[in-house]
Amino acid sequence: MSHSWKSYLLGCCGDVKRSEKKRRSATNKLAASPEDLPFTLAGSNLCAFTFAELKAATQNFSNRNFIGSGGFQGHREWLAEVIFLGQLRHPNLVKLIGYCCEKEHRMLVYEYMARGSLASQLFNNFLLSLPWLKRLKIAVEAAKGLAFLHEARNPLTYFQNKWLKSNSQGYVAKLSDFGLAKDAPQGDATHITTRVMGTHGYAAPEYILTGHLTTRSDVYSFGVVLLELLTGRRCVDRTRRVREQNLVDWAKPYLKEPEKVNRVIDPNLEFHYSMEGPRKAALVAYQCLRSNPKSRPHMREVVQALEPLLDIKDSPIGPFVFTIYVDDSIEDDTEKIDRHCRHMKRFPKSAIYAEIALHRKRNSWYTKSLTDQQSSPNHCGE
Repeated sequence: MSHSWKSYLLGCCGDVKRSEKKRRSATNKLAASPEDLPFTLAGSNLCAFTFAELKAATQNFSNRNFIGSGGFQGHREWLAEVIFLGQLRHPNLVKLIGYCCEKEHRMLVYEYMARGSLASQLFNNFLLSLPWLKRLKIAVEAAKGLAFLHEARNPLTYFQNKWLKSNSQGYVAKLSDFGLAKDAPQGDATHITTRVMGTHGYAAPEYILTGHLTTRSDVYSFGVVLLELLTGRRCVDRTRRVREQNLVDWAKPYLKEPEKVNRVIDPNLEFHYSMEGPRKAALVAYQCLRSNPKSRPHMREVVQALEPLLDIKDSPIGPFVFTIYVDDSIEDDTEKIDRHCRHMKRFPKSAIYAEIALHRKRNSWYTKSLTDQQSSPNHCGE
């Protein structure tokens, strides 16, 4: 029930057969009659919980069970959220399980996402870095969730300051925390004008300037998230140098040039990937981040561009350096020198010779043998 952030579900380009007057009349009627809610949602498969049940399940809303906090709205906004989310079913959307509408209490119960948010996985210094293919899978699944919302009978826009959560089974990415639902524009309207809370780093330029929110605004926000997955950086990070604090401003110039993409790729990936995948994903991010909304792709096109990249297998690139530890109690000096000579003949360009400095501190004779070997061409029987 608790949310680590609050995001928003906004109607866009709605069903023109339904008049604005009728929509508002129906909402007002329900808003004045909370007891009618179970009848309105009878076909939605949502569970109606009592306040006592939720209080017991959370141990009186104990801080030990607290995940996070977010904004809240009035009854009409809460009601609109229940009605919208009660109708949505998709594997990449967090499922609304039920609600509580009792006296002054208005609560929503969502499925629990044990792995938490994408931010908690991507920016946590105490966890292993997410591999590239797992990051790409998250991006593809998020794109599918957005495409579903955009292509619904009543298309929806999904702007938020955070994006994803993952369940406990294989990092299934899901869009979460749809905090506010609004009536869709009618007739020839192409956008809604609103102001929602969120992080500026994710917001499209046209939304910041005008407050106009469209499905193309979502595409821009997705591009920012894809850029976070590529770079391992937050969209806004005040701890970095001034020119690198805004992720889009810093990274965007490198995205369309394949030979420069590696400059922004997360160094924690340690080159354990094929460059083809990140380069193509970077180009998709660049297209999503275009300043002109009409030049951005549709989310279905984003899915079609990213999904084939999952078939590109990770393969290490760059130098591969390894070390060998030898127990002094097992081999005498002669055996060690002979073994080293055999290895150098077989692998004359091996990166192991870059590790001489490490052996110098531990075994002065070993370094000397290498020096002697380099100065005497016949040392290894040549």
